[in-house]
Amino acid sequence: MKVSEMLVRAELKQVAGESGNGNEIQGVYIGDLLSLVMSRALEGNLWITIQAHENIVAVASLVDVSAIVVAEGIHVEVDTIAKANELDIPIFESKASAFELSKTMIELGIQ
Repeated sequence: MKVSEMLVRAELKQVAGESGNGNEIQGVYIGDLLSLVMSRALEGNLWITIQAHENIVAVASLVDVSAIVVAEGIHVEVDTIAKANELDIPIFESKASAFELSKTMIELGIQ
């Protein structure tokens, strides 16, 4: 499933990286400890986190995730948005918890 399709079906708010919405989602990784995300997330994963600072963009770029969803109603920092736009990394905000988002992704067929 493409990021653009997931966005519509999961009712997320996009805050950055619209030019990356053609990325293909190949699984989901949920985690907040950046070193674990770097070592365990896979290329093409949708990354669900509560982190919202600029370092998430660096990690997303390193791993080559398809997009980032920031859960729990946490707002993404301005510098993070600017860097994500520069690197074409889609970032979304959601009021849902990581658990609720994982259920939604499974319902959408993303696992």
